Order: sequence, then structure tokens, then C-alpha cells
Amino acid sequence: MNIFDIIGPVMVGPSSSHTAGAVRLGNAARAILGQPVMEAVIGLHGSFAQTGRGHGTDLALVAGLMGWTTDDLRIPQAFAYAKEAGLKYSFRTINMGDAAHPNFVKFWLTGQDGKESQVAGASIGGGRVIINEVDGFPLEFTGDFPTILTLHEDRPGAVAEVTGILSKRGVNIAQMRVFRRSKGGLASMVLETDQPVDDADIAAVAGLSMIKAVRRINAII
Repeated sequence: MNIFDIIGPVMVGPSSSHTAGAVRLGNAARAILGQPVMEAVIGLHGSFAQTGRGHGTDLALVAGLMGWTTDDLRIPQAFAYAKEAGLKYSFRTINMGDAAHPNFVKFWLTGQDGKESQVAGASIGGGRVIINEVDGFPLEFTGDFPTILTLHEDRPGAVAEVTGILSKRGVNIAQMRVFRRSKGGLASMVLETDQPVDDADIAAVAGLSMIKAVRRINAII
């Protein structure tokens, strides 16, 4: 446990889980898309759907999609700023079942050059979040660290090739997880690092033969 867990985030309220966490979820989704968001369909589940409007969850999610931080004083006016920025958004209620966290959201995003992405995650308390799906692929990361996401062929040596490249380039891996749907199919690595990775690091990983896609997500504030 760290001081952030004890006192919570510096934020515009009223709720760390429904407001600050929502901002961070929007920020994470924007980072995964990798470019400014121009259209967003936002699916709300459980408590987010039932009580989110009273806590400003809808405003906070849109603020996050614009790249704002949890302490941005403009959050209560996020809809007006989104209109000025040309960001189109809509909300819907979704039911992810009893197993899903009550503060769950799913984004369907379109970027400024037409790129599309789906991101799902939950606000788990104290402003902390967890992302558990990207473009339909199950995975898990928090956004607390700079993060590299890969989509790659599940084959022997794949993990060693990626970690070897990063080691040679002086990137220290703080935490790592590997996710896959089936043996020998597509898999995803989530590598949380002690320092931000640069364009050259990402290009080196992307150049490996088994890599289908690679994303870089800076730590989410």
C-alpha cells in the first residue's frame, strides 16, 4: 500500500471511484487509441449506469477522453469543451453480468484519422482503475506504470525476444503478464516498465517477426 491508496487522488470530486477513476479510464482509452478521440460510444454497467450521472461519471469519462487529469477544474464543463473540440459522444447502458465490477465501462472509439478501438475496464476504488479488454482481447493492466501492449503469435521464445530487446535498450520491466485465448494462436504481453519507452524502443519491438501490433501507454495520471 502506498500513500495514494490511503488518501486517494488529487481530484475534482465528488467521488474517487465514480469521478477520478472515470477520468483515468477515459485517459487510458484515449492512450490505447493513440490519437485524439473524435467519436465515442460509452457503455455503462452497474453502478456507473445507475448512479454515475449524480457523481459526474459521464462528465469525467468525457474529460478523460480529452486527455484531462483528475484535478482539472474544467471537468464540470467537460461536455461544453467536448463540443468545442468536435468530440461526438453518446452513452448507453450495458449489462456485463454479475461477474463484472459494478463500476465498469466499455468504450467504442474512433480517432481523428478514422482508427477504431474498443477498450473496457473498471474503476476499483480510490481513483485506481484496471483495463481488462482491448479490441476484444482479454488482458489486465492498471495504467500506474508506463506500459507496452503487444499482440503477437503465441510461439516458443516470443517472450524472450521481446524482453531481450528491451533489456538491450536499457528498459527495466517492473511487471509482466502474458494472456492468450488458445495455445499457438494470438497472445498479448503486458509489460509495465520503470521508465517511459521511446519511439525507437517501440520500433525495435514492432520489428520482431511474431509481433502483429504494439502499443505504448504512458502512466495514466
